[in-house]
Amino acid sequence: MEKTLNRIHPVSDPETTYFLQVSWEKDLGTGFGLLLSDCQCAWTGTVSEADISREAADMEMDKEKYVEELRKALIAGEESAGKYNFVIS
Repeated sequence: MEKTLNRIHPVSDPETTYFLQVSWEKDLGTGFGLLLSDCQCAWTGTVSEADISREAADMEMDKEKYVEELRKALIAGEESAGKYNFVIS
């Protein structure tokens, strides 16, 4: 299993630092787990392969392109800094 941990500052709450951990087996396209923490609380979730396929179809994107955008937004870290915004709701 592979994991990444990134620090994010969501546009919805830029003064708060959150930590986002993403874990996956083969690649993001087969599904992944998420853990989000503000160091006081933590939230977890999973995204299935079916969820990814459905979201890509809803956005009218090729699944591989969608997975690449997920990779950039969720695990690329510094190389994508400033290119993606996060909103915590």
